[in-house]
Amino acid sequence: MAPDLPVVGAPVTVYVDSMQAAYRRMVMCHMIGNTEAELHAMADTIGVARRWYQGDHYDIALTKRAKAVAAGAVEITWRQAGAMMWFHRRGLSMPAPSSAVDAMLEAMRRKSQPA
Repeated sequence: MAPDLPVVGAPVTVYVDSMQAAYRRMVMCHMIGNTEAELHAMADTIGVARRWYQGDHYDIALTKRAKAVAAGAVEITWRQAGAMMWFHRRGLSMPAPSSAVDAMLEAMRRKSQPA
């Protein structure tokens, strides 16, 4: 997968969601970003190994989540993260977290309507 190139003037942000999934002795959440480069840079900053990269997001422990927030990551809900990734996985720009769920539902409604 080729790295995303930032759009000039576009905000580059990393997000951490509110999911809390048990994995062995840890509790995990997701870390996503507007660009792959920014996402990897944040992972490096907070000490997350590349093996946790899942192709479009990182699975990180809550202790790393706190470090990411301290380093500037934006906290979002797991629903917002899912909606944002819905757009990303379709090659579309991720909407802002505040509008992501509604935008996804509207896009799904339009797609299901007959032409």
